[in-house]
Amino acid sequence: MSAKAVVYSSTHCTFCKQLKAYLNEQNVEFEERNIDESEVYAKELQDLGMSSVPVTVIGETTILGLNPTRIKKALAALA
Repeated sequence: MSAKAVVYSSTHCTFCKQLKAYLNEQNVEFEERNIDESEVYAKELQDLGMSSVPVTVIGETTILGLNPTRIKKALAALA
């Protein structure tokens, strides 16, 4: 099964760590895209119209920051 979410993060981002921990606790499969390690991922983030992390992409929904309510809604929409 492919990842349900894509998480754009950076290496020293506290909120990114909290977001990934939250997704793991909720058993949500995700692909991490670290913008510090890849210019391609940094460009993808920019193309989404975002300039800060964490950003979670679930289906057609783009969520800035750690927002459990929006994450749950977006996951429910996939089901």
